[in-house]
Amino acid sequence: MLITADRVLVGSGTYLADGAVLVDGDTVAAVGPRREVAARAASDVPRLDHAGTLLPGLVDAHVHLAFDGGPDPVATLRATPDGTLLADMRGRAARLLRGGVTTARDLGDRGGLAFRLAAEVRDGRTPGPRLVAAGTPVTTVGGHCHFLGGEVTGEAGVRDLVRREVASGAGVVKVMATGGGLTKDGPPTHRSQFTAAELAALVEEAHAAGVPVAAHAHGADGIAAAVEAGVDTLEHCTWLTADGLDYRPDVVERIVARGIAVCPTVSPHWRLLPRLFGAERAHAVFALVRRMADAGVRLVAGTDAGVQRAGFDGLAQALTFYAHLGLPHATILDMATSHAADALGLGGTTGRIAPGLRADLLLVDGDPLADLAALRDVRAVFAAGRRHDVDGGGT
Repeated sequence: MLITADRVLVGSGTYLADGAVLVDGDTVAAVGPRREVAARAASDVPRLDHAGTLLPGLVDAHVHLAFDGGPDPVATLRATPDGTLLADMRGRAARLLRGGVTTARDLGDRGGLAFRLAAEVRDGRTPGPRLVAAGTPVTTVGGHCHFLGGEVTGEAGVRDLVRREVASGAGVVKVMATGGGLTKDGPPTHRSQFTAAELAALVEEAHAAGVPVAAHAHGADGIAAAVEAGVDTLEHCTWLTADGLDYRPDVVERIVARGIAVCPTVSPHWRLLPRLFGAERAHAVFALVRRMADAGVRLVAGTDAGVQRAGFDGLAQALTFYAHLGLPHATILDMATSHAADALGLGGTTGRIAPGLRADLLLVDGDPLADLAALRDVRAVFAAGRRHDVDGGGT
């Protein structure tokens, strides 16, 4: 297929005017000026001409397809049998795709259902973004998200669960380094859950298998411990303590030096947070995200889709949070494309428009470098070269 557009995003903040992309199967075959690329295309190649912008498909680096985004996703999960849950997850994956997300990282489900869904998407049986799935998160007995089945004790238990999840198809290992608000009967959000030795064993086991580690870490102590253990990404990273916030510049320096990506998991409804948690506290947390960005931390986009007030069609809206902080639109688009792909270990295959990469593409009206709202005007999504229109149909 030959796709032409008024603007093609070919680099950070860089448009190719009146450009074209030639897709061969699931791969980008050529990118360049419309006339030059069109001359390379066979006369019978299908053609799509668009007046807006063609950019890389979006990456949501933190979702939970097993949760429904309702007022009590844990209760809903517990009441839903696996067969129904898998069907629901298929629908949620389709919503991600219709919103322009062509790659998503699922950071915790039940019974390996995300592995099954990832295989269905990979084989073309189910429409959805490419899924990098963690499977069951590693947690302590009674710890955060213990109801997903990942309770372990000691270094041997940690290693055993990591080996089992990798053998089942995990593309990332998720560890609950601290508590979390979703688990009402679990430890406080700021409290660390694992010893330094247990975290080190987990990272060693995962890295030996060639699999990265994502650490759920709200508490400042848990963040510091996860960094020392050598995790690859930090999820949430809110710097909580029992009494407030404790931003640690020395830890941030290590995050930057080690190339650890931070996914702040911003809800599409982030504007409600001052009302829910108090204006002073919410704005203090917001300020820490900007402080990390200014310190050189590589931020990546993720919505925590599936938890309360976080649906599966809200990445574009969530990105407005970073514009509120004053980050340039070019940087924000990088966070949701190339930087996120790099953080997931997929920078060599997606996240950019370049020959030889997967044809994960998004057509929108308008100019997202000028107005991020353009990302909500989706006209077509291409996942591995297959076109999906906004009504969810594929061709």
